[in-house]
Amino acid sequence: MDRSSTDRQEICAGLLQLPARIAPKYFYDVRGSALFEEITRLPEYYPTRTEAAVMQAHGADILQKVGAGGTVIEFGAGSCEKARGLCRLLRPQRFVAVDISAEFLHESVARLRGEFPGLEVLPLVADLGRVVELPAGLPRERRLLFYPGSSIGNFDPPQALELLTRFRGLMAADGALLIGIDLVKDIAVLEAAYDDAAGVTAAFNLNVLDHVNRLIGSDFEPAGWRHVAFYNVAASRIEMHLEALAATRVSWPGGERRFAAGERIHTENSYKYRLAEFFALLARAGFSRSDAWTDPRDWFAAVLARP
Repeated sequence: MDRSSTDRQEICAGLLQLPARIAPKYFYDVRGSALFEEITRLPEYYPTRTEAAVMQAHGADILQKVGAGGTVIEFGAGSCEKARGLCRLLRPQRFVAVDISAEFLHESVARLRGEFPGLEVLPLVADLGRVVELPAGLPRERRLLFYPGSSIGNFDPPQALELLTRFRGLMAADGALLIGIDLVKDIAVLEAAYDDAAGVTAAFNLNVLDHVNRLIGSDFEPAGWRHVAFYNVAASRIEMHLEALAATRVSWPGGERRFAAGERIHTENSYKYRLAEFFALLARAGFSRSDAWTDPRDWFAAVLARP
């Protein structure tokens, strides 16, 4: 089954669930990817700049523990912005950029090649929700898997464990995983990061409806929906939803769904971890915790884990 058929089946099945769901990977068409890059620069959105500060403050430690050279593989590479600092630090022989948005990825890789002419840069379009096949001939030794931005938080705990276990399977005994995690903190800080005053996150969330329309031929009217984001304390996660402003019917070839006024489509979770919880998850996936670095407020952590 080709990718478009798989996506269509997954989206249609999600829309018929109770409650309806759209997987967050469908945020990332070209416009969605650009909107997310805009989100990372918002004053309310602390994760990107806090993670960058942690990486800069502890770069020497990371270099000492990982070593220069080898292969860096970044998952969810996006604009490759985070890769720039890591490549300057580690001077790898090759860099593999993995992302679900093909057009955005290839543009980012072209810019990265221009900045690092001696670096072998390989783009790989892949869905992290499925098995990732790395490029043929890529050395198995000296692999550093890089998964920044707290993107692991988008996976429910069983799926996060499955993903981390697959990461472990992509490296030899001398490999390592450098991963960013967002830590539990004040609820007001968390909620503002996902519901900014400028409405960029709202536009990002609503854009998924346009993307779904193109993918399955549905007739969502984004103007008939509103962005909802809140922190679920019991589950330790931010939830994002789209809420129908009025009763509406959405149809697509072969199916339809009626939504009542106020009914929601669940579009994203973003889990917030305590370090001890995340170390336990890593251990279950086959890693030992080597090191963790945080910012002075303990808002964000970069964790280096080894098999």
